[in-house]
Amino acid sequence: MKIGEIAARSGVPAKTIRFWEEQGLLPEPSRTEAGYRLYDATTIDRLTFVRHAQAAGFALDQIRQVLDIGDSGAAPCQHVTELIAGRLVDVDARIAELEATRDHLRVLAKRAAAQDPAECEGYCSILRDRATVAGEGIGRRRLLS
Repeated sequence: MKIGEIAARSGVPAKTIRFWEEQGLLPEPSRTEAGYRLYDATTIDRLTFVRHAQAAGFALDQIRQVLDIGDSGAAPCQHVTELIAGRLVDVDARIAELEATRDHLRVLAKRAAAQDPAECEGYCSILRDRATVAGEGIGRRRLLS
């Protein structure tokens, strides 16, 4: 199959297929006499796997590692299990960071609602650090830590 057909069947754009090939996620395809890439049907499975791995949040180098393990004949599931565990730690940390940001934004929203526009000072007094003001969520936590 030429790249257009493999792209249509896999749902992966031809440009992405070329990029993944350059990144070592796909083996070098054979070529026609005119230089067109020729892929076999197994490429569709590989492209689908790469898309699923990306959807799980794996980086291309991690995906390449899994593919290399599988291509060597070994079962990559233990490695994938370790990648998943690491990804979960990263996601949990990001969620905690986002929750802290949400809490901070709620404090700022309360300030904004109470702000008299005539009393706005500097660039914006809503965003000024008020860590020393007790009872303002994050500011109060900073005092306690």
